[in-house]
Amino acid sequence: MSAENFSEIEALGEKFAEAESNRIYLLEYRKSLKAILMAQAEADNPGVALQKQERFAYSHKDYLELLQGIKAAVYQSAKLRHQIKVMDTRFETWRTKQATKRAELTRLPSIT
Repeated sequence: MSAENFSEIEALGEKFAEAESNRIYLLEYRKSLKAILMAQAEADNPGVALQKQERFAYSHKDYLELLQGIKAAVYQSAKLRHQIKVMDTRFETWRTKQATKRAELTRLPSIT
């Protein structure tokens, strides 16, 4: 493993943190957007039933666009999580090989 590999792991960690924070933000904003759209339905049609407000919110283009954003954020987060896991597996493999080499060196008979 080189310093470049560790830099790559660090960069992936930064990207993953950003992707994960975006994913969580969008999931939380979904609740706010639903409330905003339900309030809009109520303002446009006072006294409308809650179920109709909710149906309006869930079918609104802004809500559907947000769902596409959530889909992209979840994909990005999962992709980066997988890349980090692959890098971790490569590191553990390298580490195991290094330990095996050291063990083999200590078992060699010394030539004097």
